[in-house]
Amino acid sequence: MRRGDGPTRLLVFGGGRLGRATARLVRRAGGSAAATSRDAGRRAALEAEGVTAVDPADAPALARAVADCSALLVTAPPDADGCPGLRALEPCLGGDVWPDWIGYVSSTAVYGDRDGGWAFEDDPLHAATLQGARRVRAERAWLEIAQGLGLTVQLFRLPALYGPGRSPFDRLQDGSARRVRKPGQVFNRIHEDDAARGFLASMARPRPGGIYTLCDDEPSPADEVVEWAAARLGLPPPPEVDWTDPAVSDEMRRFYRDSKRLSNARAKAELGWRPRYPSYREGLEALIARQT
Repeated sequence: MRRGDGPTRLLVFGGGRLGRATARLVRRAGGSAAATSRDAGRRAALEAEGVTAVDPADAPALARAVADCSALLVTAPPDADGCPGLRALEPCLGGDVWPDWIGYVSSTAVYGDRDGGWAFEDDPLHAATLQGARRVRAERAWLEIAQGLGLTVQLFRLPALYGPGRSPFDRLQDGSARRVRKPGQVFNRIHEDDAARGFLASMARPRPGGIYTLCDDEPSPADEVVEWAAARLGLPPPPEVDWTDPAVSDEMRRFYRDSKRLSNARAKAELGWRPRYPSYREGLEALIARQT
């Protein structure tokens, strides 16, 4: 059911870090937020933060939350069967339930490798990993249901996220950091709060079928970022390893398969959005300031 121009009533399907960051911003702006989680402990943590927790396995509770929201953000990653958010939410949509805004969070892995070149939203997609291919399929599924039901769905392609408790500083301090080298490899990043601000900017200017890359302004090699972070903490640089070394986790190695520069020009032009942290330096400095 449409909610007009009143305070945003956000429902996040996938109450992880990014969803919680978005919920915080919505609540600061005078709105309300709910988020799903299958984990009872995480639901308790959400409630403690002022976010209404919903068990997605409780179909009646989920249906009520969808009917009550004006903005629906799906952050849960796809699995082998597609988007879990779409499977759970599709039965709740239609009839007299049409959120004003639906955002699906995808990944810049859909672009595949550009050999250091630029990637734009309208480029052909050449996902080179299983995870990227699943994102492509999930994007298409959301756009198809949007067209079929007349929903205002927009897609957000995000690179590597960082924020409090999830940054090079944390890996340096716990001894897990490595300077991973892959000559010529670059990629962008985004602070989780900048991504959340992008979602809110889109809620203010929804465009059915809109696709946005939300990222910082400065694609950089990963080893450069780690070296800068170590120097900022007054620590020696961590050991250097090749990206194929077994010490590099499979999850991290996925980031090194692709090399590309991402453009956020469309989000800036259409949404009026600007990253508060245009490079890793500003973002990491903000994390230090937060601790002092």
